[in-house]
Amino acid sequence: MGTGKTLVSTILGNHLYGSAMSSPFVHQFVPTLHFPSHKLVRQYREELKSWVQGNLTECARSVFIFDEMENMPPGVIDVLEPFLGPSHVVFRTNYRKAIYVFISTTGEEAILKVALENRQAGREREEIKLQDLEEAILQMSYNSNTSGFFQSNIVQQKLITRFVPFLPLTRNHVERCAQSQLHQRNIRSRSDVVEAVGRSMFYAPVHGQYFSTTGCKAVSAKIDFFL
Repeated sequence: MGTGKTLVSTILGNHLYGSAMSSPFVHQFVPTLHFPSHKLVRQYREELKSWVQGNLTECARSVFIFDEMENMPPGVIDVLEPFLGPSHVVFRTNYRKAIYVFISTTGEEAILKVALENRQAGREREEIKLQDLEEAILQMSYNSNTSGFFQSNIVQQKLITRFVPFLPLTRNHVERCAQSQLHQRNIRSRSDVVEAVGRSMFYAPVHGQYFSTTGCKAVSAKIDFFL
């Protein structure tokens, strides 16, 4: 939750199968594409259960990535409860080797609040601990009616191993991202472009200008503009 979620999912897929999203064993779901209607929860549950069960039969180490969980109709994801529970075998398939990744922006307010308080107290962003945020994200995911985990049994039964916060990026992070992308283009010694990219981004809060409001998403386009 925060900046870098999708990138980490891609890295995970690459590490396991070498080809990330092109691997037949890495499955990505986007609610606005796969589960767009809140009126079809029962149908989506049946389809998702069938899809997961079938793919686990093919590969017990499958990876299932659920992006944009804030757009998931509440109730759909709970069909995964048997696959995440304490039993090792469900529907005659050992599913405990599978990995489930749930990506969401729910909890961003709590993450930004803690990050700002930390900054204003004179502490480095890297000093923020997982325990400073994990419970707050869990509660927001469970209690927010705009979350795919709204009053979810999966959350209530604590079947998710970790709620991992992704912290907002500072200007220094943005400029390092710009430098990295320039290197990927075989462009060296363009500190003017790096500084221009960092300067042109929007930061929050308005008065403090601590954290990039869009992470590094706009960096590539900014580089094209300033080159």
